[in-house]
Amino acid sequence: MVKFHYKCTDCGKEYKRDEVRYLCPLCEKSYKPGIPLKGVLETVFDYEEIHKNFKKEAPDWTLFSAVEKEYYPPFAVGNTPFIKVDRLGQQLGFSNLWVKNDGLNPSGSLKDRASFLLVAEANRLHENIVVTASTGNAASALAAVCASAGKQAVIFVPAAAPKAKLVQIILSGAKIIPIKGTYDDAFDFSLEYTKVRQGLNRNTAYHPLTIEGKKTVGLEIFAQNGFKIPDVIVVPVGDGVIISGVWKAFHDLKMARLIQEMPRIICIQAEKSNAIHNYIVSGQYKNAENPDTIADSISVSVPSNAHMARRAVLATNGFSLTVSDEELLDGQALLARTTGIFAEPTAAAVVAGLSKIAEKKLVAKDKQIALLVTGHGLKDIDAPLTRIKMPAAIEPKLEALDKL
Repeated sequence: MVKFHYKCTDCGKEYKRDEVRYLCPLCEKSYKPGIPLKGVLETVFDYEEIHKNFKKEAPDWTLFSAVEKEYYPPFAVGNTPFIKVDRLGQQLGFSNLWVKNDGLNPSGSLKDRASFLLVAEANRLHENIVVTASTGNAASALAAVCASAGKQAVIFVPAAAPKAKLVQIILSGAKIIPIKGTYDDAFDFSLEYTKVRQGLNRNTAYHPLTIEGKKTVGLEIFAQNGFKIPDVIVVPVGDGVIISGVWKAFHDLKMARLIQEMPRIICIQAEKSNAIHNYIVSGQYKNAENPDTIADSISVSVPSNAHMARRAVLATNGFSLTVSDEELLDGQALLARTTGIFAEPTAAAVVAGLSKIAEKKLVAKDKQIALLVTGHGLKDIDAPLTRIKMPAAIEPKLEALDKL
C-alpha cells in the first residue's frame, strides 16, 4: 500500500488519505468563485522509505505514486521523448538545449498524465463517472483515459474551445457540455455539478492528484537525463498546475535524498493571461482582466493554483516572463523549422519565452535548459493558419513549375 498523507498548502493541517478528497475542509470555507483555490492539498510521502527502496539501476517509480499500480487504467501514458535540439539551440545561442515533447502522449498533451492518475483513483474508489472543466486538452485527456477504462467522462468546456479538441472528446464517448462563458465559468459550474449530482471531480488543483499526475513529467526528465537535474526548466503556465507538478517532482526527489539541488523553474505566460506572472513579479495577486489569447490552454482569468505556482518559481530562484500572441506564433514556427516538432501555440510559449531569455541574457548560454512542450500542434491548427498562405495548384508540367 502507498504510504502518504495530505498537507494543506495554506494552513499546514495534515489529513489521512481517505479523510479528505479535494481541498482542506478548513481553508475551503474561505474559497469563493473568482479567486484562486484555497486549501490545495500537497501529497507527502514516506521519503525515507523511497530513499531506502529506490534503485537507479532498476527504478521503481510507483514509490512516488499516490495510487497503487493495480488500479492503473490500460492507457500508455508518459515515456515521451527528451531530446537535445542543437539547431534550435544554435538559433537562440544556447549550447545545451533540450525538449521534453509531451505532445506525443496518447491524446496529444501532457494532461494525459493527470487524467491517468485520476481515473486510477476512480478505479480505487469504484467511481464510474469522472467530471472536469477544460478548454480542451484536459477534457480530451480525460475522455480518452475514461474510454480505456470503461468510465463515463462528463466534460464542461467553454463554447469557444478549438474544434479539434472537441472532436477528440466526442469520439471518445464523453458527455460534453459546452458553456456560454469562459473556462472559469466552466470550472465553477463543474464544482457545483459534482457537489450536487455525482462523480469524481478531476479539476486541476481542486483534486490533489492532478498535481501528482503532472509531476511524472519531471520524474521522467530526471530519469531520461541520466538521473541528473537540468539547470533550468521552462514551463508554459495557465492555471499553475503543470508548473507546480514539475516543482513537486524535484521536491520529492530532494526530500528522498536522491538529488541535492532543484532546477530553476521559469514561468512563461501569455501577455493577456498573466495573473500568475504578475503575482510572481509584484507579490500581489490580481485576476487577469481579459485573458483573450490564441494559447487557449493557458487562457484563464482566475488560475486555480496561483499560490503554489508562485512558490514553485520563487523557491527555485526562477523567474517569469510573458509573451504576445505574435511571439507565440513566431515560437511555434521556429520550433517546427529547427526541430520538426509541431506544438500548439500554448506549448510554443516556451520557445517564445526562451527567445526573450536569450535577448535579456537571463540564463548563461552553457546551462542545460529543458523546454516543456505540453501539446501537439494538431490540437489547434486555426492559429497558425492565420499566417500561412497555401500555394496554388499547378499543372503537372515542368514549365508550369518554372513559372513559380
